[in-house]
Amino acid sequence: MKITDEFKNGKFVVTAEVGPPKGIHLEETVEEAKKYLSGLTAVNITDCQSSVMRLGSLATCKVLKDAGLNPIYQLTCRDRNRIALQSDLLSAAMFGIDNVLALTGDYTTLGDNPQAKPVFDLDSVSLLHTMGVLEGGHDLAGNELVGEAPSFCKGAVVSPCSDSVDAQLAKMERKVAAGAQFFQTQAVFDSEKYIKFYEEAKKFGVPIQLGIIIPKNAGMVKFLNANIAGISVPQAMIDELAADKEKAKAGITGVEICARIIKECRPYCQGVHIMSMGWESKIPGLLEQAGIK
Repeated sequence: MKITDEFKNGKFVVTAEVGPPKGIHLEETVEEAKKYLSGLTAVNITDCQSSVMRLGSLATCKVLKDAGLNPIYQLTCRDRNRIALQSDLLSAAMFGIDNVLALTGDYTTLGDNPQAKPVFDLDSVSLLHTMGVLEGGHDLAGNELVGEAPSFCKGAVVSPCSDSVDAQLAKMERKVAAGAQFFQTQAVFDSEKYIKFYEEAKKFGVPIQLGIIIPKNAGMVKFLNANIAGISVPQAMIDELAADKEKAKAGITGVEICARIIKECRPYCQGVHIMSMGWESKIPGLLEQAGIK
């Protein structure tokens, strides 16, 4: 199911994120996803996130789809040239996986194989364009595809709390022009910054899902603040997490913070994307606190 159909029907689209394991056994991943995420519109499958080698996103998408979930195939340009990217897109379409989130990808030096050679033959904008070319029945070299052309639901990302909002808006405009049909944002911790961004971004007329990370402790958000581009955590929120370490460790504070952000931003987005980072079990309670059925 293409998640754009849900946006068109006026649904508040809720998605979450699953990271494949560093190995070949998916039983636990599938069971957790079925238990905590089966009621959501779709589930993103990360593609060697942070340049850490893991089981492939496409294989995990296929297994979760067979288990009854609706996957969003995250596809990065870091590890593949245009031949491999087009091939993987056709493979996804063959499996009936039509939701694709186009990502440029983190640089390889950030991950657990820093000596790996990055590719970056395409970037997220040209990957969106590539999906459109394939939908037109040809590959990037102009060669005709055999049989029915694929059809994708094309997603992209944006960082609304970046220091350079104008640059984000400009890139967002380029992605829309290249075919992006929905956006998921980098994690938002500052509602005021997000709302200010949305007032500018809404002119593009493309649905935006508010990105949320459930913060586990003050140290985690300090790290995100210092090391992850596009994330801005207010000091008051850091202090809130530090005030009661046991409450934060249990996930209570993090869920309260996320529910508050969702409530504040809900009039200014068309959905929410939850990056639980191993806390999938917190998602049902979070949605209940945020008033989302």
